[in-house]
Amino acid sequence: MIVAGLGLRSGCAAGVILDLLQVAHERCGRRADLVAVPAFRYREAGLQAALARLGLTLRAVTPDELAAAQPRCLTRSARALAALGVASVAEGCALAAAGPYSRLIVPRLTGTHATCAMAQGE
Repeated sequence: MIVAGLGLRSGCAAGVILDLLQVAHERCGRRADLVAVPAFRYREAGLQAALARLGLTLRAVTPDELAAAQPRCLTRSARALAALGVASVAEGCALAAAGPYSRLIVPRLTGTHATCAMAQGE
């Protein structure tokens, strides 16, 4: 299973998310089976619209799951750490949703108001 993890700012447009997922899919060599986001971003309108267009399932990652995945993340953001208490949102979401033995296959990509990473589950 391939999981795309997303970190995004409130109000992020669907087009930004679609573009970033396209780049991630190209780097990975295949499309994600699932998209994971922090639970507090689950209902973002742009996110819902983007995933409806792609036909992908969305999974909310709890704060505890996101925190538990941090030691396996490759990148760190001081901005995310200050705002959310975790240093890697996209990578953490991808790894948490893909399972405890998952690995990053596309480290954090940064777009306008969003980040994306891809993990492969066991």
